Amino acid sequence: MIEIKNITKSFGTLQVLKGIDLKINKSEIVSIVGPSGAGKTTLLQIIGTLDKPDGGEVYINDTLVTKLSSDKLSEFRNKHIGFVFQFHQLLPEFTALENVMMPAYIAGVKPSEAKHRATDLLAFMGLSDRASHRPNELSGGEKQRVAVARALINNPDVILADEPSGSLDSHNKQELHQLFLDLREKYGQTFIIVTHDESLANMSDRTIHMKDGNIESL
Repeated sequence: MIEIKNITKSFGTLQVLKGIDLKINKSEIVSIVGPSGAGKTTLLQIIGTLDKPDGGEVYINDTLVTKLSSDKLSEFRNKHIGFVFQFHQLLPEFTALENVMMPAYIAGVKPSEAKHRATDLLAFMGLSDRASHRPNELSGGEKQRVAVARALINNPDVILADEPSGSLDSHNKQELHQLFLDLREKYGQTFIIVTHDESLANMSDRTIHMKDGNIESL
């Protein structure tokens, strides 16, 4: 489903990625681990089309995303890739329901359809009674589940998560990890997760170890 071929990336004289090759299958949960500076987040951003490599190719469902124009890339990202970040990045002026609906609005989905889908997702997350609450009225775990629902709203091919449990306590970490498994079971969802959390890495189908811009083991 995702194929990465000889991806390289440098920032100035520092080469962060040194020719990465990787394949990820549909409905697979993959964790990427390694020390700080290994290139994990840079690789995730390139897979997510948030950054461009210096060289190499990224295919998502047979689309060569590294060759798309800026406009086509934004459209592809909105429809095919979901993102979950460490600190939620919810819009504070909108309710949980409105935050979840936002990517669907951008994709041109009818408001009634977007609301129905968002309502279903929040129900699946156990957040039906929190739909009208703004982020400052939600706990950390609730915010992260809203962020996951937002990532799912457009039925993406893959969800990319960067330290998704990094700001959560142990109880909420366990809930989030179980949620990823439940989403794979219900929706066949594919996850690529950058994490320092050993328990999250251990529940993945595969753990990819990175060091100094290279993949040490798959």
